Amino acid sequence: MSEKDFFREATLRICGNLDIEKALFSCFQYLQQKMPVEWMSLQLYEERLKAMRTVAIATPEQAKEVNLLTPLSPVARQQIEKRMRLKISGARLIILDNETESYYRDMLSYHGVNGKSVIVMPLESEGRYIGSLALISGVSETFSQEHAGLISSLKEPFVIAMSNTLRYHEVMKLRDLLADDNRYLHRELRRITGDDIIGVNFGLREVMEKVHQVAAQDSPVLLLGETGVGKDVIASAIHYSSRRKDGPFIKVNCGAIPESLIDSELFGHEKGAFTGAVSQKRGKFERADKGTIFLDEIGELPLQVQVRLLRVLQHKEIERVGGSKTIQLDIRFIAATNRDLEMMVENNQFREDLWFRLNVFPIRIPPLRDRRSDIPALVEYFINKKVKELKLPGIPDLSPEAMDILMNYDWKGNVRELENVVERALILNPQGPLAFDYINQNHVQSELSIPARTGKWESLDMMTSRYIKRVLSSTGGRINGKNGAAEILGVNPNTLRNRMKKLGITFGRINK
Repeated sequence: MSEKDFFREATLRICGNLDIEKALFSCFQYLQQKMPVEWMSLQLYEERLKAMRTVAIATPEQAKEVNLLTPLSPVARQQIEKRMRLKISGARLIILDNETESYYRDMLSYHGVNGKSVIVMPLESEGRYIGSLALISGVSETFSQEHAGLISSLKEPFVIAMSNTLRYHEVMKLRDLLADDNRYLHRELRRITGDDIIGVNFGLREVMEKVHQVAAQDSPVLLLGETGVGKDVIASAIHYSSRRKDGPFIKVNCGAIPESLIDSELFGHEKGAFTGAVSQKRGKFERADKGTIFLDEIGELPLQVQVRLLRVLQHKEIERVGGSKTIQLDIRFIAATNRDLEMMVENNQFREDLWFRLNVFPIRIPPLRDRRSDIPALVEYFINKKVKELKLPGIPDLSPEAMDILMNYDWKGNVRELENVVERALILNPQGPLAFDYINQNHVQSELSIPARTGKWESLDMMTSRYIKRVLSSTGGRINGKNGAAEILGVNPNTLRNRMKKLGITFGRINK
């Protein structure tokens, strides 16, 4: 077949369908008859996010439209930005070996694709780089220069297909900005089911595999991880992926309930059970019947409440405060903590039998510093989210150095801290470009370093007490509110007060 006939047949397939995945699959099936292609993708380099966005993928089985951000190493970013500056045109044949540029190795690694050669063709429209086409051969055959020449002839059809896809995505972005509250809530519901959890392809892959394993069961789940890693999001994903998804999902922050009200909040009460009980009240457990109850910060529960919780776990039954009727429950338990429950058991601060009951299926959620590959996608998600919440007119750009600053920061407050940093940047400079130079300056320097070689070791309580006092000193003793000690420490105010009480730290203004 001549190049002219090849161009006509391939173009008919590329431009014969407005759905990019269908057009790509039709073209892929045709190209397979002419060359040893096993994988093909359309991708876009997101300079502001320092990542490669794959918009569509075709394999021998199927083609699908995707929205996958692949983080690139600094070397890979330099290589692709250099090619963009040089405005290299035409398809390029690369034989994959140890000398292959970092960019190609990064992409193949993240997509889990193996092959012997790659054909890459940059796509430009009106002198502006809009993306690239990539084809990968199988592990037993390689592309030839003749194959690269044939692909070069398809540049204009692929530019049209890519341009149409990008314009469609832009329209969808504008539609999202104008979406009403109902559509926003539906989108949030899809997010918490796990369909759109940021990191499912990279940093949270193992976590989500465990979520899918346990979701179909009714076994208790214990979520472990630092404050701010997103334990509530994972708990929601488990519930909405289970057979109980149409039932209630009741969240309880165990550290936020005053000790005197815990029984009433969890178990409910009968009318007249105590002063102020003017009517019957259903507790959190009863409200979660036929659904799931999420006990966050379970390590904050007093020991006497832990005893009653154990009975609920064992027998799935409760009695309201002031009542004698036993109420049977059909309920699934998910608990979460940022504390070391095993150490608390050794210190008699947490019941061992309750620990065994809860620790049936533990899931540890990694801190953000251990999954930095998710940062570009998280930044994009939070920018889009906060733009809606702040009712800004458009989505601002990032400054050139912004992503490097975010990728190199330690993120002790994890995903929650990243969300707050993005919101602050949008408030400070809603028009953009967004810069994050201040995050290292505002980072509270901890004095918790252990003195080495002195032989003087502090207990964990002593170090915690000293750190809390330092934070309280900086806030003038203020616990609640904006920039209060609880917000700085990333805990609930009641949790902080309970901790201060245990450590013997007095309330009120502290002299600086």
